[in-house]
Amino acid sequence: MATTTAELVAEPDLAPTVEIRVLGGLSVSRGGAEAPLPASRKTRALVAYLAVVERPQRRERLCEMFWEIPDDPRAALRWSLSRLRHAVGDALETSRDTVALRREAIALDYDRLRKALAADLATVDIDELEAVAGLFRGPFLDDLSLPRCPDFEAWRTAHANEAELGQIRILRALVDRLADDPARALVHARALELMNPGDSALAAEVKELSARSRQNALAQTTAPSAPAVEPAKPAPPPMPQEIRYCRAADGTQLAYAITGEGYPLLKCANWMSDLQYDWDSSVWRHWIASLSERNRLVRYDQRCNGLSDRDAEDLSFDAQLNDLETVADAARLERFALLGISSGAALSIAYAVRHPERVSHLILYGGRPRGWKHSGTPVDQARRAAMVTLIRAGWGQDNPAFRQMFTSLFIPDATPEQTDWYNELQRRTVSPENAARLHEHSGDTEVTHLLEKVATPTLVLHSVGDALVPFDLGRELAIGIPDARFVALDSRNHILLADEPAFQRFLDELRRFVG
Repeated sequence: MATTTAELVAEPDLAPTVEIRVLGGLSVSRGGAEAPLPASRKTRALVAYLAVVERPQRRERLCEMFWEIPDDPRAALRWSLSRLRHAVGDALETSRDTVALRREAIALDYDRLRKALAADLATVDIDELEAVAGLFRGPFLDDLSLPRCPDFEAWRTAHANEAELGQIRILRALVDRLADDPARALVHARALELMNPGDSALAAEVKELSARSRQNALAQTTAPSAPAVEPAKPAPPPMPQEIRYCRAADGTQLAYAITGEGYPLLKCANWMSDLQYDWDSSVWRHWIASLSERNRLVRYDQRCNGLSDRDAEDLSFDAQLNDLETVADAARLERFALLGISSGAALSIAYAVRHPERVSHLILYGGRPRGWKHSGTPVDQARRAAMVTLIRAGWGQDNPAFRQMFTSLFIPDATPEQTDWYNELQRRTVSPENAARLHEHSGDTEVTHLLEKVATPTLVLHSVGDALVPFDLGRELAIGIPDARFVALDSRNHILLADEPAFQRFLDELRRFVG
């Protein structure tokens, strides 16, 4: 009998209040927001150890493991526990003799891995296996080596080896069971290859899967039901486009377009769009055509972009969320699937939390839970801040050198024609000043606290090699949203191109999800 996801992750009587992640660097979250941890490495190692061991630990044992005899071990333990209380709250349970983390109060990524490995991997639901594979952000507690605590270090090393072997087993099972779906198997085969770089047989298997994926994508692209692809001059999608206008609460005029027939699918606006120019492009045309084949697709231009008003003063997150509400109402969408791409993902999450009765399916691609000002290293943030200056200085110039930098981040594998089109899109869509303002506002985005409140069935997809929005941020969305399904796409592009297998995989997953 196949093991179900529900059997692997038993539903506790009370929902966990603390999320602890050890498959990679240690992180602790409460209420959807990251909890600050003490600077003390021993204190952080202590909470990780208590989370993984699953049973109360005697205070004497913890003192022996983490604190040297010349110190006052019991005082050191008391200090650490007082600091951990701030991070994990009531999940920490102490008595005179023992210390523990209440199992029903925590959600631990390592528990999910253990339960999957305890089952027969040949019978575990494939979606669950992919979800478990997506939990890995790096080696087990790779940021908490304590050479001066040999007992802890031996424990950590043993569990790191166990987790690595488990990851290999799961990836191998996924590659074998997805043999008939080469694009889906390829993502896991590449991850397996990174863990075994000298395996020539595995390298040959990756090469074969890649070739089959490309063949399947080309077959889909050239099928009679698919739009013709003419790289030199792409034809418009084979259906009429109806452009309409509505007005937001602050008076900003918004342009939206409707194509196709079927169950409604609303695409949230994202940075840089033009309803008419996208229609004719080699970068967005296949998205419009494919999403309109089976659905009534509604999409709109962000304020200060494309056919919408270019002089809106308020570019805040709340203003853009109100724009999404305005378009949904104007298009008379009572219940619909909502697609958030890139910066549209955070807005879509906020809308789904505010209007759960209207969103039947939530699809997030290339998104992040927080903007660039709240993620990445200080160097990354400084680089992003410098980009604001570059946008203001060079965005509108005839020479596309400034804009080429952004194009290479969005679509590094683009053809010269696609590169030229995207360079021009940046100038045609939005003014340099508004582009800089929008980029700066995107850095302030923060929806981490909303993730646990999403009650809508959710599908999260992200390109493994995305240079604009790191893969880990997409995976963070999926981990934070209850029961979300995560799909890793084998691509380097932030905007998926028509001839790459990852786009067909995206389309297949979306259609299967929405039904």
